[in-house]
Amino acid sequence: MSGSSDSGMPSIAPSAGGVRVERLVTSGQFELDGGSWDVDNNVWVVGDDKECVVIDAAHDGRAIVKSIDRERKVVGVISTHAHNDHINAVGEVCDGTRAPAYLHPADRMLWDELYPVTPDHELADGQVISVGDVELHVIHTPGHTPGSCCLYAPALGVLFTGDTLFKGGPGATGRSYSDFGTIIESIRDKVLTLPDETVVLTGHGDSTVIGAEAPHLQEWVDRGH
Repeated sequence: MSGSSDSGMPSIAPSAGGVRVERLVTSGQFELDGGSWDVDNNVWVVGDDKECVVIDAAHDGRAIVKSIDRERKVVGVISTHAHNDHINAVGEVCDGTRAPAYLHPADRMLWDELYPVTPDHELADGQVISVGDVELHVIHTPGHTPGSCCLYAPALGVLFTGDTLFKGGPGATGRSYSDFGTIIESIRDKVLTLPDETVVLTGHGDSTVIGAEAPHLQEWVDRGH
């Protein structure tokens, strides 16, 4: 397992209060339904010089904690969903920063496979989590998993989609607890309705913008994935 900072993302202007977005790429395994795959994950740190949140603490908790200045308070470790490759460093990051863990309750069956303790807070559609002078709006987007959520920061013009939407299409729905029709509904009704210029920061791989993906929705429906 390894962690490395990565500048290969769109330039995002900090908010007036100095809130910025940073990416750390970590590597490990995604395990589900008896299979195991090597994956690289995007870990997002959002905040100013005083406080921040960690989105999708994956694989390498030590690297994630080390990447955060000791003077910054981590006000939350937020999981967009509970596949093991998005939560397997949550415990170490929470222990190392004394931050609470956030998860949508519909993904508890996946969380419980890895952790014997309950997440500190539940995510809910419409919930707002504040960090610095920026609000993160929780959008429940089931499909990849029942509890999958996106986090929208209007002040920054960014949407953290986890594995709901990628550059080129929706997240995978061929394994347990996933459903293609549901993810298409979530993307159509809750994600592609955001401004075209919204930067989509994904759980894996490259970023994109809403305006680049929206025209291809019917193509995804026709191909079935």
